[in-house]
Formats: sequence, structure tokens, C-alpha cells
Amino acid sequence: MKRSFILIIALVSSIMFTAAQDGNIKGVIFDEQGLFVPYANIIIPSLNKGTVSDVEGGFLLLNVPAGKQMLKIKYLGYADQDVEVDVIANQTIDLRVLLKSKSEQLEGILLTGFSGGQAKALNTQKNKPNITNIVSADQVGKFPDANIGDAMKRIPGITMQVDQGEARNIIVRGLAPQLNSVTLNGSRIPSAEGDNRNIQMDLIPADMIQTIEVNKAVTPDMDGDALGGSVNLVTRTAPEGFRLSATLGSGINLISDKRILNGTFIYGDRSKNNKFGWMLSAAIHDTDFGSDNIEAEWNNEFGFTDTNDEEQELEVNPYTDVFEQRTYIVQRVRRSFSANFDYRFDANNKIELRTMYNWRDDRENRYVFAQELLDAEDIGEGDFNIDTNGTLTRFPIEAARETKAGINNDRNKNTRLEDQRMQNYTLAGEHLLGDLKLDWMGSYAQASEERLNERYAQFTSEYLVNVNNSNPEFPFMSPVNAGDDNALGNFEFDEITEENQYTEEEDINLFLNAELPADFFGKGDGFVKFGLRGRFKNKFRDNNFFEFDLEDEFPNLASLPTRDFSDPDFLAGSQYQAGFFGTPEWLGGLNLVNGEPVPDEFLRANYDVEENVYAAYAMANQQLSEKFSILAGFRIENTRITSTGNQIEDEEDLVGQVTEESSYTNFLPSVHLKYDLNPQTILRFAWTNTLARPNYVDLVPTVDIVASDEEIFLGNPELEATTSMAFDLMAEHYFKSVGIVSAGVFYKDIKDFIYVLQSEDEVTGFDIFQPQNAESASVFGAEFSFQRQLDFLPGFAKNFSIYLNYTYLTSSTDGVANEDGDFRTDLDLPGTAPNMFNGSIAYNDKKFNIRFSVNYSDAYIDEIGGGPFDDRYYDEQFLVDFNMNFAINPNLRIYLDVLNITDQPLRYFQGVRNRTMQAEYYGQRVTFGLKYDLFKRK
Repeated sequence: MKRSFILIIALVSSIMFTAAQDGNIKGVIFDEQGLFVPYANIIIPSLNKGTVSDVEGGFLLLNVPAGKQMLKIKYLGYADQDVEVDVIANQTIDLRVLLKSKSEQLEGILLTGFSGGQAKALNTQKNKPNITNIVSADQVGKFPDANIGDAMKRIPGITMQVDQGEARNIIVRGLAPQLNSVTLNGSRIPSAEGDNRNIQMDLIPADMIQTIEVNKAVTPDMDGDALGGSVNLVTRTAPEGFRLSATLGSGINLISDKRILNGTFIYGDRSKNNKFGWMLSAAIHDTDFGSDNIEAEWNNEFGFTDTNDEEQELEVNPYTDVFEQRTYIVQRVRRSFSANFDYRFDANNKIELRTMYNWRDDRENRYVFAQELLDAEDIGEGDFNIDTNGTLTRFPIEAARETKAGINNDRNKNTRLEDQRMQNYTLAGEHLLGDLKLDWMGSYAQASEERLNERYAQFTSEYLVNVNNSNPEFPFMSPVNAGDDNALGNFEFDEITEENQYTEEEDINLFLNAELPADFFGKGDGFVKFGLRGRFKNKFRDNNFFEFDLEDEFPNLASLPTRDFSDPDFLAGSQYQAGFFGTPEWLGGLNLVNGEPVPDEFLRANYDVEENVYAAYAMANQQLSEKFSILAGFRIENTRITSTGNQIEDEEDLVGQVTEESSYTNFLPSVHLKYDLNPQTILRFAWTNTLARPNYVDLVPTVDIVASDEEIFLGNPELEATTSMAFDLMAEHYFKSVGIVSAGVFYKDIKDFIYVLQSEDEVTGFDIFQPQNAESASVFGAEFSFQRQLDFLPGFAKNFSIYLNYTYLTSSTDGVANEDGDFRTDLDLPGTAPNMFNGSIAYNDKKFNIRFSVNYSDAYIDEIGGGPFDDRYYDEQFLVDFNMNFAINPNLRIYLDVLNITDQPLRYFQGVRNRTMQAEYYGQRVTFGLKYDLFKRK
């Protein structure tokens, strides 16, 4: 690594003193709204010389002969534009190019609103050397999505897992969130989650992002840990003139009939000499909502104690031995601040500072009515009933009524407050030293999640219930004696607890890239690029948990303030009525002191992990002919991990701490081929190698011996990264009227994917649970996409457009053992959805935009159990949304957005689809408001 760095410094030093024989042309392309135009073709036809603008509309042409030269700018959906440039020897000419929004006079159609953003997305896809999708700021801005996760649902091959109805975790090509990477301005976003690497996409407001770039086949200059794909979020940069934008909106959550408030403010400009630019942004989104939830656990064995005082076990039809009804009341306040600055010393040197601070408060009260089958030793022969078909219809349960709240202060407000923050500060520079293009970046990022004074109060009772599993999608338990479930005097004190949780991740990123022009085959412009990168990460979790004995003061539910949270319109079904619970004001007002620590609730959860990644890469992009190009190279990543966890006995006895170190190196070559059959039709092939690193909690060398349950839980610091060799083949045809039809296939050969192995300890006979690397898995997929403005239709109908994409996946795994130690042959790779579909129909003219959109993702296995009966699946989702906006004048629009029209729940099932494990309903959301945007060119 040191030798590579010395080589780069030597190259820089030698080139700094090399005088260019010709001149250079450097420029930025932007549209009439001041938004950058990414991935436009810039060519000098007389010299057969050209390039493509970057994601911020910037381009550079080196070694251009002195004198007058004619640039031609080509952009799908726009008329070709000619720009004359007077090139001066040994100088770099700095251009600002305005690309006008009129199209190629396609029967009078104008590229306005959605179609302008679509043109940028398709030009990016067309001109990039790798398989990419993009969403630009004007596309995002036309639809008032609350967060960046909701905006990403509109990208082909992307679906999102939801949390409380908001898009949170990203699935790329059907591959699970932990298999994808998310970066902000090229630096990895840290995760505030304690037990995984998932990035909370609902933390970042959509209006704060200028561009969303999804790379489905990564190149060597990108981070290698992107087994599914790499998502780069680019924050807004200084415009090419004065920009002032604002959004003011409101709305209603129909589940709670409570308001939604949102606002954004964006201000940017450049100095008179055009050297200094700034962009300041702020956003706030405040919503009161909630969810209606049912949860169940299924079993096919039933235990009881016979008259001889011996425990017996029977095989019965599947039944729910645990059933919970949950009512959530939630307030989320999302704030975001961004300040970005750049300074252009001259045409050859530029630096920029980008900053972003995201802060979300999630206040939650939860009321759980839980019913759980008693242990076999507490069930007698006369306490249950099994019909002639082997179906349980009655048994005794322990019922629990639990209130979740927080302390009473200005922040918590008697709720559980989850305080999540993510901040990023990036300093970067671009320099042209002779023929050498040099860019560098240093960034600091931090993510944290803090949950202080989180309180639970639980009261329990025992009684007989009738069990109705005739419709396993909606299981139900009801008391044999009516009223037992709300007899508050019979619900006795069980526990009052308070816990504190804190998780923090810090990332420091450094990289240096160098690029030189190169034409190995004499067929046109090309380049070689190489660089170094270091990523230094630390993550820790520090939790505690205390129990308080207040039985004498509150012997039962009747002895404290209660409230009935029953709702006849409960979205899971009117048969589910919550009943009475201790009030959050009562629980939050308790003076809880001198609590008893409960180590088994937090010792295993606490850890400290340090992960350092050192990377180097080299790649070349070359024209093999006028139509055929290749990008090939490699990346080497060395990962070094130091992890510290607790050694525990009997769940609560801390023996000491264990620290382990490990390291591994991955060599990641890749090849991208692109062949232009004609100006509108492209064939692509990619061979890539990527990886996915283990979750932090799995790396911790924890030893937790639970003698009472005869179980041992182990961490595994020796886990290897999951690796993938992937092949992609894609064909694309672009319509002149801003559209595309494309089809492709891909295959991923995956090694060392991670699952939890259950085995038996040879000495004690205890069950051991430990994350392990399995042998292999494979994923085969096919993609189809169609976008088209229906400009061939007469009259107003030519303003309609349709958008369709479909992804098919099939997968298999090898080397996964079940609870008996036998290898399973019936498993898909967890997280791979077999079918995904996005579709919309839209109408767009100069003033009016309207769109119906649907998003579908198939069911997939989410968590591997001890056998097929215990496997957990994430059920299919079908989301329907409606968006519209109307331009009052060129600067002011009104909008209306209706989300989740079909009231699609978040649902998990156990083993088979009709066996509900969880179903959580959110209802519909309606938002409306005003958007103002003013731009004045310099």
C-alpha cells in the first residue's frame, strides 16, 4: 500500500512541471432551472474527440488543439447544441453551457416537469459505462416524498422494507438490505442500527438530495462491499446562479386523524466573479400517526402434565401458542440541515466543503395485550381440549397488559424517545496538473441512536381461552369466561422496568484518485485511473436495564390510572379490542430510583468493534472501436477487525471481556463491455466481484451460557465476508421521445453467506447458537423495463406516459444445517424476493402533472429457523400511490399526494403464507401544499 502511494506522488510530481502543448476545455452543463445536466455527450466532431459530463454536469477535454473548435452537446430528448470555443495553448478554458429545455420539436412536445427529469435519468443510464439508474432533483422535487427511501421506490429494481409505514431499508434486485451499500457524496453512511449494517433511508428528507445514483454493477473506483448494489446520494451543490426554493405543506394520517406538517428551504448563489458558491438547505417533517398490529407464534407440539405428574407431549395441528395485539401511537419529527460551499481558484483547481446534519425524534407509546400458553408443568389433563381432527380449541394462558412509555420532560413527553442522528462533513478537491486529473476527499461521519428512560409496566393474569385458528391469517383467542380479559383486579403486578440504550458509529474516510488520458488502441479518447482509499470505523453499543419492585404500591391494574385503548375501527379487524392499560402519564410520572440491574437484558447486547479497510484500485476505460468500449480493472481491499464483547455465565454473571482480532483481503476484478449497435441501441456485459461484510453484533466474541435453558450463545470474530462473482447482460433501446425498452439477465455466485448455526455441545449437551459462514448460494435474475411518452397519440393524449419494470429472481443455498445437524436443500437465499414490479401511468403537460403508481414485491424468506416449519417470511407487498401537482405560474406549484391507498400492511408469516406471524396496518396518508422555486442565471 505504501509503495502504491509513493508511486502516485511520484507521478504527480513529474507531471506538475510538464507543459501542455495544447489547451484544455473544462465546463459545466446546466438547464434553465439551474439544475446540472448529468452524463451528456460532449464531442468535437472535427477531431473525433469527446467525453461525457459527470453527475454534476462537469466535463473536461484534454489536449485540444489551439484555435476555434466547435463543441456539439448531445442529450436524449433535446436538440443537439453547438458551442464555439476559442482554445488557447497551455490554458484551460472554463465554460458554462445552458441546455435549453425544448425538445427536438417532437410534434410540439416540451420537456417539462417529469419528462425533463426522466431525460436526465435515461441519459445517465445510456452514457455510463456500467449498469446504473439515476433519479435527479427535479424528479424528486415533483413528488413530495417525505424521505429518500420513498423517493427510491420509483427506481427500477428497487423495493423498500417499511417501518411504521415509511420506507426504511433498501432492497436492490431483490437482495437484502445488509448486502447493499449506501454512500453520501461517495463516503459510506454510518448506521445507527445496533445489530446490523442497514442504513435508515427514512432518516434523510428527499428535498435535501440532488441526485440518487444506483449502481447495479460497480466499477473498481467504488467500494467493494456492494453485493447487491451501491447507492450514492449526492447533496445539493451551489447552482449556476441565484436559487431560492421553499415548500410548505400539511396533511393528515387517516389512522390517527392527526396532522402532518412539512417545510423545506433552499438558498444558493455564486459570487460575482463566479469563484465562490454556496447552497444552504433545511427541512422539517412532523407527523403524528401510529399503527394497528397483531403478532403470533405457531407451534405443532403441545405439552401437559398427566395425572401421574409426568409431562406428556402431543403432535397437533399448527396453533398459536403466543398471540399479541399491539396499538402504537407515534410522533416522528425529522429535521435536516445542509451547508455546501465550493471555491474555484481557477479553471484547474477547485475545493468544496459539504456538510449535512440529520436529526429524527421518534416518540412512541405502545400498548400490548399478550396471551401465551402456560408451560406444560402448569397444564393439567382437564385444562385443554383437542377435537377429533387434532386441533386445539381451548387451553390456559397467561395474559399480560403492558404499557410502554418514557419519563415526563420536555423531550420525552411520557413517550419512549428514540433520538437518531446522522452527520457528515466532507472536504474534497479537484485539480488538473498537466494531463493529470487529481481528486481527493476526507470525510468524517457519525450516526447515533439514543433511547433514554424507556419504561415498561406489565400486569398479568391467568385464565382459559377459546382458540380460533380456523382463519390462520387472523388468529384469535377469547376468554372462556367473558370479561376475564378486562378484569383489572385480576391483572396482578408483574414488573416495572426502565432501560437506556446508546449505539454510535463513527466513520473516517480518506481517498485519492488520479486519472490520465490514454488511448491504447488508437480508437478515441480513453483514460486510466488509479487510487487509494482508507475507511476507519468504530462502533459500540452501551445498554443497561433496571427492574423496580412496586408491587406493594400497585398490586394490580385496578390500583392505578388506566385508559381504554379499544378501537372499533382497528385496522386488523374489529374483533381485536385492546382494552385497558396503565396510562403513559402515570408511568412517566413515577420516581424510579434504586432499581435492580438485570444483566441478562443487556450484557450480550454491548460490544465495541473497530473495523479498518484499506483499498487500492486501478482501471482503464478504452475504445476498442467506434462502437465498442471496455472498462476493466481491479480493486484490493484489506479488512482488519478488533472486536470486544462480554463473557457471560447463567445470563447475568459477567466473567470478563473477550477481545479478538481478525483480518482478510479481497481481490475484486471487474470488466464492463459496452457496444453501440446504433445511436439508440446498446448492448452491455459486466463481470464484477463484490463482498458484504458481517454484521457487527455477529463479530463480537460474546460467550453467553444460559444454564437454565441449556443454551450457549456465541459470537464469531472469525466470520469471513460474503463474496459474490456476478455476470450481467443487458440490452437497451432508447426512444427519441424520451423513453426506453430494456431487458437483461444476471447471475451471482455467492460464497460464505452468513446464517445462525444451531448445534450441540459435546460436553454439556447444551444447544449452541453461533453465526457461521455457509458454503455457497446462487442468484439468477432477469430484468425488463419500458418507459415511453405516448407522443404518437393525437391531441392531449400525447401527454400520457407509461413506466413499467419487472425483476425476476430465483436462488438456492448450500451448506445450511437444520436443528438436527442435517443440511437443508429447500432454502432460498434469505432476502431474495422472486418477483418485483413497478408501474405507473402519468399525464404531464406544461402546468398539470398527475400519476398513479404501483409497487409490488413478492414474499421471501427473511430468517432461517430450525426447520421449514419455523422459517420466517416477509410477505408480499402491493403499494398504490397517487400524485398530482399544478403550476400556478412558472415558480409556484400546488401538490397533492395520497400514499398507501390499498392500506398495505407489513406482514410476516411462519412456514406457509396463511400463518401470520405479524401484520401491521398503517392506513392512508394525504399530504398537500405549495412548492416555490426561483432561479436567476448569472
